[in-house]
Amino acid sequence: MKTRPRLKGRRYARGHAKGIVSVEFALLLPLLLGIALPLYDIARNVQAQMILINVSREGANLSSRAASTYPMQTIMSSLAATTPPLNMSANGMIYITEIMGSQGCDAKGNGCTGTVVAQWKWTGGSDSGAASKIWNCATAGTSWATDGTGACNGLGGKTPAQAVDLLKGKLSDGQIAYAVESFYVQQPLIGAINLGGGVTTPALSPNLYSMSVF
Repeated sequence: MKTRPRLKGRRYARGHAKGIVSVEFALLLPLLLGIALPLYDIARNVQAQMILINVSREGANLSSRAASTYPMQTIMSSLAATTPPLNMSANGMIYITEIMGSQGCDAKGNGCTGTVVAQWKWTGGSDSGAASKIWNCATAGTSWATDGTGACNGLGGKTPAQAVDLLKGKLSDGQIAYAVESFYVQQPLIGAINLGGGVTTPALSPNLYSMSVF
């Protein structure tokens, strides 16, 4: 008879402790999610950026070695096929720009300003407005081809209008280099968090980019 009150007291204490734990967890859950989701977003962006870096590096290498063998669209489509879990068709874009040293060369043909002699845009990518940061087709009388090649029409080569700062002073007259740019738009799962008192966490940019030259 004397043990029953003790059992009831223990049961009450256990139930009371469980209630406190539940309340504490409910209070901490928003804070835990506020920490975990931004970290997950950062991890996703790091992964996507590494993939874009690999695309641009391998693309520049392939372009320099296989430009005369394979169409540029084949090269870009092959690069995009290596990007899962990224969905390059829906959210990405690739540009390949051929640059030749031709402006402002010294007496030995060195130190030329690079001039765009060809540019290609991946036809399988997202036309979300991601324009090349090196040089934009559709300027200076040029326009994108509509025949599926993704080439920039109207490029005359060796014209000041197509001079670029990239590789300035590093090319000799007639030397060719290929620059590959990869773009991806990755919307964060969570934006800036208002912590109160006018303090907010920084928001990740959804626009990712990488460029390599070979």
